[in-house]
Amino acid sequence: MAFYSQDPAMGEALRQLIGRLEAEGRPGLGEQVSVTWLRYGDSLVGAAEGLGQEEFWGRMVSGASWAGPTLRYPASVVKLVYLVAAEAWLQRQLIEDGPELRRALADMVRDSGNDATSLVVDLLSGTTSGPSLPPERHAAWCRQRQLVNGWLARLGWSEVAGVNACQKTWAEGPYGRERDFYGAQLENRNRLSTDVTARVLHAVMAGAAVSPPACRRMTALLRRSLDLQARAADPENQVDGFLGAGLPEGARLWSKAGWMSQARHDAAYVEVEGRAPMLLVVFSEGRVRAADETLLPAIASALLDA
Repeated sequence: MAFYSQDPAMGEALRQLIGRLEAEGRPGLGEQVSVTWLRYGDSLVGAAEGLGQEEFWGRMVSGASWAGPTLRYPASVVKLVYLVAAEAWLQRQLIEDGPELRRALADMVRDSGNDATSLVVDLLSGTTSGPSLPPERHAAWCRQRQLVNGWLARLGWSEVAGVNACQKTWAEGPYGRERDFYGAQLENRNRLSTDVTARVLHAVMAGAAVSPPACRRMTALLRRSLDLQARAADPENQVDGFLGAGLPEGARLWSKAGWMSQARHDAAYVEVEGRAPMLLVVFSEGRVRAADETLLPAIASALLDA
């Protein structure tokens, strides 16, 4: 069952926004973008604490989507999934906690570090990168790399159908056994939808993913500064060119962005004084969209005021 209910007024506002943005000089935008937009009456932060899972997930939130179930390559947004998986593994004592793991998780989320992500994926799956493997060993290695997908499937969420979160993220690309694992036509690339990404972030912000203490650790890593000086000092701040750049001064932002040559994405939860809190996930695909630094801020600004 879906975790949010479609609000007709929000859906119409989103449809009109996509049409306007397309008419302003973004031909084909409607096919290149997915959006999931949720709105809350009160702060979502810690909202699930003290509630049972059934009670929490039974409380439907209002929302709207544009191609929300469409599966797209998520770029570094997949690191949000790996973050939650790491906390789930820690809770079950499948991996050992320690300063190096915490450093890797922080670098993976705050700085979107690919080397840090590589370590996290290795720990989650019990695999390592390296040269190509003989067929039998490669098959066993591939089974191990599906552990995160198996965990996602066991959550029982309808939004998980077709999702693939088993690949590392790369600056230059995969080699050896990692390249073999992608498939000849890259058919085994990571795949997420804005709907499933929204549900993951919704659970984290509410304290419903793994445990409330785990969620507090994760939200601390997802918190972004909108301070202009801090952003200027960090060119890869995951705010400029993304949803956070469309927010007013004083907004509170938690987010995880993804960007590469063919994608510009962001998943964000936002609180602004005097306005309804919102959770917004936008995936945009294609080389032109990846270079468009104004699209995501424009969507965030318009929907915050809608």
